[in-house]
Amino acid sequence: MSTREAFERVRGVAADDDRPVLMLNLNQYTDEAGFPEGSAYRDYMAALHAAVGNTGGRVLWQAASEGQVIGCEHDAYDEVLAVWYPSHRAFLDLRHAGGADAMFAGREECVANASIVALPADGPGLSPE
Repeated sequence: MSTREAFERVRGVAADDDRPVLMLNLNQYTDEAGFPEGSAYRDYMAALHAAVGNTGGRVLWQAASEGQVIGCEHDAYDEVLAVWYPSHRAFLDLRHAGGADAMFAGREECVANASIVALPADGPGLSPE
């Protein structure tokens, strides 16, 4: 499924049967990010937490990767974040949330490769409740 098709699927859920969603973010960072202690990375994370919070969502957890056992054609991901949104619409509205400009600028500087996987947010550990 292409990125465009995936966003169309999210838009469809937002329009027809909106519900909470958990976005599992797999990030590989640039050298400029200085993951995990660099100032660019810390600024990006602060902006990400703020922008997500402004949609009503929140980062449930994030963890550094110990390595990629099986996977993609690029180097291993550095970090995994579980980001909960109260609805698919809230995820789509992230681009317009307060602080989104800083978050996307930080993403541009810090993220070399990323995959985001949408999960239903109704299982154990997949919602903030």
